[in-house]
Amino acid sequence: MTAIGHDSLNTRRTLTVDGKDYAYYSLTAAAEVLGDASRLPYSMKVLFENLLRFEDGVTVTRADLEAMVQWASDRRSDREIAYRPARVLMQDFTGVPCVVDLAAMRDAMTALGGDPAKINPLIPVDLVIDHSVMVDEFGTPHAFEDNMDLEYARNIERYEFLRWGSSALKGFRVVPPGTGICHQVNLEYLAQTVWISDDTGGAQVAYPDTLVGTDSHTTMVNGMGVLGWGVGGIEAEAAMLGQPVSMLIPEVVGFKMDGVLPEGVTATDLVLTVTQMLRAKGVVGRFVEFYGPGLDSLGLSDRATIANMAPEYGATCGFFPVDQATINYLRLSGRDPHRIELVEAYAKAQGMWRDHTSVDPVFTDTLHLDLGSVQPSLAGPRRPQDRVLLSQADEAFETELASGYKKPHATNTERYAVTGAAHDLGHGDVVIAAITSCTNTSNPNVLVAAGLVARKARALGLKSKPWVKTSLAPGSKVVTDYFAASKLQDDLDYLGFNLVGYGCTTCIGNSGPLPQPISDSIATNDLVAVSVLSGNRNFEGRVSPDVRANYLASPPLVVAYALAGTIRNDMVTDPLGQTPEGKDVYLKDIWPTNQEVSDMVLSSVTADMFRGRYADVFAGDERWQAIKVEGGATYKWNPASTYVQNPPYFEGMTMTPVPTQDISGARPLAIFGDSITTDHISPAGSIKEASPAGVYLNERQVARAEFNSYGARRGNHEVMMRGTFANIRIRNEMVPGVEGGVTKHIPSGEQLAIFDAAEKYRAEGTALVIVAGKEYGTGSSRDWAAKGTTLLGVRAVIAESFERIHRSNLVGMGVLPLQFPEGTDRKTLGFDGSETFDIAGVATLSPRQDVTVRFTRADGSTGEFTTRARIDTEQELDYFYAGGILPYVLRKLAA
Repeated sequence: MTAIGHDSLNTRRTLTVDGKDYAYYSLTAAAEVLGDASRLPYSMKVLFENLLRFEDGVTVTRADLEAMVQWASDRRSDREIAYRPARVLMQDFTGVPCVVDLAAMRDAMTALGGDPAKINPLIPVDLVIDHSVMVDEFGTPHAFEDNMDLEYARNIERYEFLRWGSSALKGFRVVPPGTGICHQVNLEYLAQTVWISDDTGGAQVAYPDTLVGTDSHTTMVNGMGVLGWGVGGIEAEAAMLGQPVSMLIPEVVGFKMDGVLPEGVTATDLVLTVTQMLRAKGVVGRFVEFYGPGLDSLGLSDRATIANMAPEYGATCGFFPVDQATINYLRLSGRDPHRIELVEAYAKAQGMWRDHTSVDPVFTDTLHLDLGSVQPSLAGPRRPQDRVLLSQADEAFETELASGYKKPHATNTERYAVTGAAHDLGHGDVVIAAITSCTNTSNPNVLVAAGLVARKARALGLKSKPWVKTSLAPGSKVVTDYFAASKLQDDLDYLGFNLVGYGCTTCIGNSGPLPQPISDSIATNDLVAVSVLSGNRNFEGRVSPDVRANYLASPPLVVAYALAGTIRNDMVTDPLGQTPEGKDVYLKDIWPTNQEVSDMVLSSVTADMFRGRYADVFAGDERWQAIKVEGGATYKWNPASTYVQNPPYFEGMTMTPVPTQDISGARPLAIFGDSITTDHISPAGSIKEASPAGVYLNERQVARAEFNSYGARRGNHEVMMRGTFANIRIRNEMVPGVEGGVTKHIPSGEQLAIFDAAEKYRAEGTALVIVAGKEYGTGSSRDWAAKGTTLLGVRAVIAESFERIHRSNLVGMGVLPLQFPEGTDRKTLGFDGSETFDIAGVATLSPRQDVTVRFTRADGSTGEFTTRARIDTEQELDYFYAGGILPYVLRKLAA
């Protein structure tokens, strides 16, 4: 049931589609009262409609609506608004801790004397299990089944817990393992572009499909005109429990496209170009909206690829308006014909339809790209925005070897023996080639291109190099259907790209172990090994602990690099291999034409495939159906579980928040440089045996082989707080020259794991701060990066700039984000970690207030600097003083 406001502006109208009536809130009618807003960006029209529908004079006021109209003139606004998405999307790595929090809130509600059933989603919530499958087995016909068996064996406690959630929580559905990646399931099935629900009077109301998701790549659905973005799990929980998303009316950067992509250039090449351009522009906290005649040449799958990587270019979302390409995709993916008619009629009635007659919207700022200028590219070796031309990739790697890695001899071309193998290994060898991730693995154009590269390579007698771990993990089972129809899977299998699972796999760090001799050779010889993946993230330490250089590429290039076996191959001028007759084979010899790709897609991809695969999407296989559900309205916690534990957030909680205290005598737990990602703060990958988390598991008789990953253990705060700042590549400036999650305890000078130092400070009663550079918290939306921070005792993070989601998560966990002023940073102030910090006025903050930070050095000298409190809205301030979003919501529901 959709909540509605008072409609004090009398904007409710009726839209009749195929003889059926729908109520809707008309932007045209609003213009008659508020003024013309027809040239608002399409994404802003979605926000405008949302405010119009929920206008109640309290949470949403006429002044909010007037501010939206005024935006069309000013093209920016500093007004805070309350936005209510239609639904929530989750994946299991972030979804399990969300459901843990809800279960804990039900316990806390009972303790406060309230009804635990009040802790229940008020809007639809879908969770797709896609992050848990690992690439243990590969290159064999039985790899998929073997990996599924291992996935269930490792994660059965988590899956039992999620089965409880799907039975105990109303409106909460779970898509079982082995189905697809959440963003593909969303794009291909869950998303509707126009949502429908009954209002309190029983009438059906039509409105734009909107959502927030607990995965940063929720933005993928922006490609079909659905407004959605990633939030932390705690913010998503608040939204599903009835709290609006508090936000400032965003700036919108228009990205104009014209022309068409050249022959042989893929959507992946385009998105890497877009990512580089927008990172250079600076769009953090902004919407990006694509417009211009170039959109006419981009199908919806290509648009979704571009929208998917909004977190990589830093934007809140990357939006494409509804047009004929949207309708074509809805038909192709087997949507209900009546809903498709409604989408078109609604978009046209609301001025949300784009075609060649449309007038360009007004934007805060604009960029322009001629699609004809895009060239084949990769991005790497450490960041998605570090694009390199394919023709220069080998040279760029040599430069990285010379300047970015630790051993002077790393530029040599020596090759080293691999125990028991007939091949050797050297710097720059590709040891992982993975067709993986949400970004590319349900785009038929690039996947068919990969299959055609494999077919042509096979016909010429080429094979993948024996040291390459190859894998294919589609985002959707529909991919399997069209690979079977086209027989391209046979060709991919021949090169070792057998199906390993339907999930994120290598892109999320679940690449699985390399063969032991390969791993040993890399370690013994300090080799700079390489991965090439069709993913969206290549941050340090993410893909594999054995791999130091990671490159993002299109699926067909992933196949090509498996054939070449090294990044040091000039893919334009050097051969990939030889035919059995000894003839050199070059990339151009096996690269398909655009027409070949288009013909294969048209002949192989059908609507029946989508309808068939999604007919029973929530049912699962026999493994899923065999899981027993335990517990009733509240969860029956297992104290022996190392996967799911009752978190401490509500211990001793009363209806009155504890007053927030000033911060005095705080020590830096760590001092970091620029671009510290949420992977650095809370890694998702493997758990080292000697780490605090590994020690914890060992003490509970968990065998090393059963450690699983940090991502899979996010339901256990004891593991996750020990894993905070435990990334193997993180560098703390308090311990120069050392990689990994270590720090120096002050004043003892003892070097400790960050968790161990935090525990020592806790015992001493010492408050903690984190000091960092630019772009702190870039990357994934994971709430554990903020949860772990607060559980370690960190009261404030002082950084030069924050990424949007992590800043919001910190506030949501009661941690104060403070931003250095321009020209001032940890280096200009000469911080070495021996300082103490005093932050006054914390109890009397206002949004974006200036806050003075005073520090005392080890020699007794003092200084101060002014920061900006990055609590951006009044709603966020309420959350902060309540001790976080969850205590705030719990008290409100209990009252």
